[in-house]
Amino acid sequence: MSRPTAPHRTAILNVVGLTPRHLGPATPYLSGLLRRGTTKLVHVEPLLPAVTSTMQATYLTGEPPSGHGIVGNMWYDRDYGEHRCWKQSNRLVGGRKLWETLRDEVPGYTCAKVFWWNNLYSSADYQITPRPIYRADGKKLFDVQTWPMDLRGEIKGDLGDFPFPAFWGPAAGIGSSEWIARAAMWFEDRFSPDLNLVYLPHLDYNLQRIGPDATEIEADLRAIDRVVAGLAEHLESRGVRVAVLSEYGITPVDRPVHLNRVFRERGWLSWRDELGREMIDLGNCRAFAIPDHQLAHVYVNDPALIGEVAALLGSLEGVATVLRGDELAAAGLDHARSGDLVAVADERSWFTYYWWQDDACAPDFARCVDIHRKPGYDPAELFVDPAIRLPRLAVAWRLLKKALGFRMLMDLIPLDASLVRGSHGCIPASRDDHPLLIGDFPSLENGASLSATEAHRHLLAFCRGEGRSG
Repeated sequence: MSRPTAPHRTAILNVVGLTPRHLGPATPYLSGLLRRGTTKLVHVEPLLPAVTSTMQATYLTGEPPSGHGIVGNMWYDRDYGEHRCWKQSNRLVGGRKLWETLRDEVPGYTCAKVFWWNNLYSSADYQITPRPIYRADGKKLFDVQTWPMDLRGEIKGDLGDFPFPAFWGPAAGIGSSEWIARAAMWFEDRFSPDLNLVYLPHLDYNLQRIGPDATEIEADLRAIDRVVAGLAEHLESRGVRVAVLSEYGITPVDRPVHLNRVFRERGWLSWRDELGREMIDLGNCRAFAIPDHQLAHVYVNDPALIGEVAALLGSLEGVATVLRGDELAAAGLDHARSGDLVAVADERSWFTYYWWQDDACAPDFARCVDIHRKPGYDPAELFVDPAIRLPRLAVAWRLLKKALGFRMLMDLIPLDASLVRGSHGCIPASRDDHPLLIGDFPSLENGASLSATEAHRHLLAFCRGEGRSG
């Protein structure tokens, strides 16, 4: 028996970092969408923190972090005494997901989740997400995981290996978004899902590396516009309605703020010696920060210090707001995973995770791309250390040692936070720096503004085909 078919097959393309100010000559396809019939540009007011995992969970559930539990890309687990960074399980996300609500209405409704985060073990019918293989000999092999499991070999056989270095790290670029777009077409051609959720990360890279004001960003806009055009035209040729969405806007920054180093100076930090290097010991710290771009969850293990820690944070240059108590609740961040305090940076500042005072004492993973081991976000992973005189030779030498079976470190990442030129996470003053929603939304006025939680309701209506013109 064939499954029931949804009346309107749809795709939501998440073009990370895209904002209204990017629409223009460098984005002919995306800009041209606004000349189509009832297609609207809608400004989305982000919530705190305006980061990938939180915004995606909000779009998919309509809940704030206090409801779905994704208080950021990273947080501290008080029970384990360990940080949790970039975890992929969808079981971390509370609330009914977009496709689950639609499946209740249309039995048999199917969803493909193509590189959206929190992708493992979800109820989506088809899934693909990056998942390296960590071998016992210390080797890290780039790979993906799919559901159903056997699709992994099939899609890699058809498309080739996912270009993991182009997804994150010094080599991050358009190659990963191109592969993801082809993967979305592959799922469409193979399964014709009723909903295709597609994550296209390209703009995230240079907007952070060189900043949104750099003239070179125009080339990045043209590149992602081309990828979106090819994907959208393929989907539309098969009767799929397409909406474009983004998660946040990236603003220029020139001031890294080292919260944990400040806490160390106050004697609140604890660390242990690991072969001459300093490893932060979170469970024994009196107070520490888990930084996530322009927001930091601050955990105070000594309750008597909360007032003092809050006052210190409020006095630091680059800290715009310190939330506690009722303020956390008002911001939708009152959840067990949140810190006792939440620090929010101003638009030109961002928070590092650094705790050491001497770079010679930094842990070995600090100079590597290691998003899970670092207790905080590290955009310096987008750079090769400029102090390395022959970087290509340095990379080639390390890859040769890896190929020959030797243990090695890809220790090429700088410890210079001043290299970073763009960040996100706070709520920018200008709505031209807010995320956007582009599509056929008859109930909304062109140029309207709505909250990130409200966007969920309109995405549901779009998938249902409510008010569809034509």
